[in-house]
Amino acid sequence: MDLHLKNKVALVTGGSTGLGRAISTILAEEGARVAINYIVNPEAAQSLAEELTARFGVITLAVYADVSNENDVLTMFGEIEKTLGPIDIAVNNAAYCANPECAELTLEEFRKCVDINLQGMFLICREMVQRLRARQAPGNIVNVSSQAAVRGSTNGKTAYDMTKAGMLGFTRSLALETAKDKILVNAVLPGLMYTEIMAKAIDTDPERYNKRSPLGRIAQTEEIAQVVAFLCSDRASYMTGTTVDASGGMAMH
Repeated sequence: MDLHLKNKVALVTGGSTGLGRAISTILAEEGARVAINYIVNPEAAQSLAEELTARFGVITLAVYADVSNENDVLTMFGEIEKTLGPIDIAVNNAAYCANPECAELTLEEFRKCVDINLQGMFLICREMVQRLRARQAPGNIVNVSSQAAVRGSTNGKTAYDMTKAGMLGFTRSLALETAKDKILVNAVLPGLMYTEIMAKAIDTDPERYNKRSPLGRIAQTEEIAQVVAFLCSDRASYMTGTTVDASGGMAMH
């Protein structure tokens, strides 16, 4: 299915590894110009940008920003517009997960979760909406939440789960604010995925992870990225304020 993304400009935060890499790849495959945001590994982001340009013939950009930093976000938007053009699509994928249970969680770790997962999303969305309105242009925003937003965790991720739940409320409220502007705002609930971070644990005991999903297996990142790409496209033109369950059934409630 053609998603009509050719020559659209898309920003993917945390776009060089894991799910972000898969999202960047499918958007480039669909013909979008992709800005791959990173914070810690410029080599991985630049390598992916070069790979996507070579494979799909699209213009790409590896761009640094700490999404929780207002000045970084403003600078990043400026760099993207200068190189790729005005942004049509923003995918808020960057995230931080603090693992300790609540009783052992430091305020510093709690705040880091809030800063990256919620404040970062807010800063990206605010800048995106302001610029789209200035152009009187439609746009798409997709916020990557988690099945833990509706289920919680049993292994000490209270701060992370809280922020991912907060993303859903923000998504619905922003969608109401921007519907008149034809700016569509949706969220995705991924479940367990096979990523670089999870690979070692999953490979050690795959059955433990597979049986947590009603489908009996964890997802490949490409499967979730396809859902995100759909929400970025004109094919989802009558969807806003929606939370799409892409958790293999884990988020059923």
